[in-house]
Amino acid sequence: MTFEEKIDQQQTVYQGDLIQVERQQVTLPDATKAVREIVHHQAAVAVLMVTADQHLVLVKQWRAPANGVTLEIPAGKVEAGETADQAAVRELNEETRLKAAHLKRVAGFYTSPGFTDEYMTLYVATGLSPVQTALPQDPDELLRLVKLDLPTAITQVAAGKLVDAKTLMAVWYWQSHPTLGAEV
Repeated sequence: MTFEEKIDQQQTVYQGDLIQVERQQVTLPDATKAVREIVHHQAAVAVLMVTADQHLVLVKQWRAPANGVTLEIPAGKVEAGETADQAAVRELNEETRLKAAHLKRVAGFYTSPGFTDEYMTLYVATGLSPVQTALPQDPDELLRLVKLDLPTAITQVAAGKLVDAKTLMAVWYWQSHPTLGAEV
């Protein structure tokens, strides 16, 4: 069975600083016509940071789309001319002021392929220590670090207090690899 759709028309309906929205008119393999609205977003990275004393490092911040405060693993966009590995190192510095002796790629995934092409790479960072030179933080971010042990993180997932998808994935990964951070 063929699944690929044929794009008949495409139009940018919004161009912002962070995203672009495109409207497509498509023909499905069975000749049915449909409309697709796609949010284009730069590639991104997220980092599961586990300390030597077995704590997850989270960033507490306000998120306008969620209309509230969230606890999330550090994350951010891959900037032009930067690899995902370089972006992960930079984001750790900017958001946590820490660096990792060990940075390992865990997985790559589309954050929500039903409407966006944002592709995120998840890393695990261990062997954490303070950076020598702190990079500037994004001027529009107010962040506070929070540390949780694994049992507390799992409890907060079950209680609906950790609701960010990349963070849930990271907690579940840590749960399946409970010695992260201790192996350094």
